[in-house]
Amino acid sequence: MFEELMNQLVDRYDDGNWQSALITSILILAVGIAIHIIAYTLIKRIGNKSQNPVFRLIRKKTKNPSLGLLLTLALYIILFAFAPENQLVEAGKHLLRLLVIFFITWLLIGGIKLGRDAVLLRYDLGEKDNLKARRVYTQLRIMERILIFALIVIAVSVALMTFEQIRRVGVSLFASAGVAGIILGFAAQRMIGNVLAGFQIAISQPIRIDDVVIVENEWGWIEEINLTYVVVRIWDKRRLIVPTTYFIEKPFQNWTRVSADILGTVFIYTDYTVPVDKLREELTRILQSDPNWDGKVNVLQVTNSTERTMELRALMSAADSPSAWDLRVHVREKLIEFLQKNYPESLPRSRIEMTPG
Repeated sequence: MFEELMNQLVDRYDDGNWQSALITSILILAVGIAIHIIAYTLIKRIGNKSQNPVFRLIRKKTKNPSLGLLLTLALYIILFAFAPENQLVEAGKHLLRLLVIFFITWLLIGGIKLGRDAVLLRYDLGEKDNLKARRVYTQLRIMERILIFALIVIAVSVALMTFEQIRRVGVSLFASAGVAGIILGFAAQRMIGNVLAGFQIAISQPIRIDDVVIVENEWGWIEEINLTYVVVRIWDKRRLIVPTTYFIEKPFQNWTRVSADILGTVFIYTDYTVPVDKLREELTRILQSDPNWDGKVNVLQVTNSTERTMELRALMSAADSPSAWDLRVHVREKLIEFLQKNYPESLPRSRIEMTPG
């Protein structure tokens, strides 16, 4: 088949022009590669001079798909201008058209990710008070996935329509689109509901990336928000996979909905003889020595009493939920240690009064 193609090429350019056609083809490829190298060399130099990370993102996200697109277009021009007409060349042209669709889709997806990363450069999820960053990050991630999903569907549709047989089938199916739409609607009802829930989460944001939540009696962080499901990272490193509709239809706890800071509580049960003022002083000393305390809330109150014990609640604040957890554990341990060393008689105990008979 290759020999047949070469013979046709020689027959088409029997006067020796096939050599000039070959040289022109090589020049077209060389010009395409040269344009790509010059463009991205300039982008690299501008980025090095300005120290702007956006230029580095441009090179990272668009370099490979743009090179593939340039080379594919160059090859298509060569086949269109110089190759003889036969089935093999037509198949090659069709393959190159599919590659053009592929590389354009890849380039557009890179552009979407480039825009996302360029915006996220202004926000830091590692900050203690990262509410705004989490809001923007969640919106961008969901919208990015929606756009990429739609782009891939369009690209696949366009690629399939380049096949004549599929195009004829598509026209015939269009007449029965109403019945097919009803069938597909029932079949994909749950998936469509999850996608719509993803839209609603992106707009109303009942949850955001890195929010601290309690879902199905599990305490953890929102790790991923996808179109159809959400991944919750449990405190013991397990992963809870929940459909997006769960966060629209069912109640759950979001500890960082308004801000990242949170109050922590520690309950201590003691005898009635405990000196509460001394415990307040000790609580203040413990909090001041702990870097997890943010200095805002420091309260010790008697919140309940029974016939045997007195309930004391220590209330403290921290910048985020992990810090609050560590602070509560430390305060509980030190208060118990303080009572054991200084007021062991004030620990909970049962009294029996003996009366003479």
